[in-house]
Amino acid sequence: MMRTVRFHGRGGQGAKTASRILGTAAFIEGFVAQDSPVYGAERRGAPVAAFTRIDSGPIKQRGVIACPDLVVIADASLIQDPAARVLDGVNERTAVFVNSPLTAEQLQAQTPLLGRLTTLDLTTIALQQCGKGGAISALVGAVAGRLVGLRRDSVREAIARELADLGLAATQIERNQAVAIQCYDTVRTVPVAPGAPQPTASARLQVPTYESPTRGTARISAAANSILRETSGWRTFRPVLVPDKCNGCWLCFAYCPDGVISMAKDDRPVIDYAHCKGCQICVHECPTEALVAEREKEGTVAWKAK
Repeated sequence: MMRTVRFHGRGGQGAKTASRILGTAAFIEGFVAQDSPVYGAERRGAPVAAFTRIDSGPIKQRGVIACPDLVVIADASLIQDPAARVLDGVNERTAVFVNSPLTAEQLQAQTPLLGRLTTLDLTTIALQQCGKGGAISALVGAVAGRLVGLRRDSVREAIARELADLGLAATQIERNQAVAIQCYDTVRTVPVAPGAPQPTASARLQVPTYESPTRGTARISAAANSILRETSGWRTFRPVLVPDKCNGCWLCFAYCPDGVISMAKDDRPVIDYAHCKGCQICVHECPTEALVAEREKEGTVAWKAK
């Protein structure tokens, strides 16, 4: 019977690659696999989703997975983001994995999550073992592989194939494999049971009609409305100013792609944390290292601006 897995993450975390790792691992074991991502134009930090189907025979379904057997959430802050829709189709039978420092019991007490929940702090493991916690695709893929019952060697080989296709060096691939297998062995397993077939409604035939340019063309009806969308939950790390090191060069202001850095009268940057997405470009460009990356407080589900 087919197994369906839905991944949720943020751009740059590797949800797309994790779904490919899972599909490749299943293919190595002789299964038929299908994986596909869905994401928009907002890129790093924006909510993304990916879908993997695994079966012993031909897979005839396509598109999004509305009622998955397993939901893999690579960023816990997405649980509180209605636009991410991580809770869609989740019920008491659904297996759910969340990348979080909280236990399953703590997370269920703070969120409306249903299902058979298990957690593991992949971000901290990646920071400790690899020196960075941004791209966790191999770790997420390994955890998903363990939960659906794929073999360790298949997951390891799938990681090597997918990361090689991304151009990673052999040493980087080996490091990712080692850390991913550590997560494979560590995560607490929960039953992943194939759900009942979901009924589908027959499609209606619609004849397209011509609309005038004013109706058929995208247009902005309310200018300057980006500020209404808070994006503080997109980041895992925030830039923090060390005032004594700042020389007032304004480079952070110039390089910020979202315009969330303004300059005070003393030429020190002021960061709008409600809209900072945590891209860390300002941290990398600062010539005096006056801006440092500080991880958002652990143990919270949705991190808000202070």
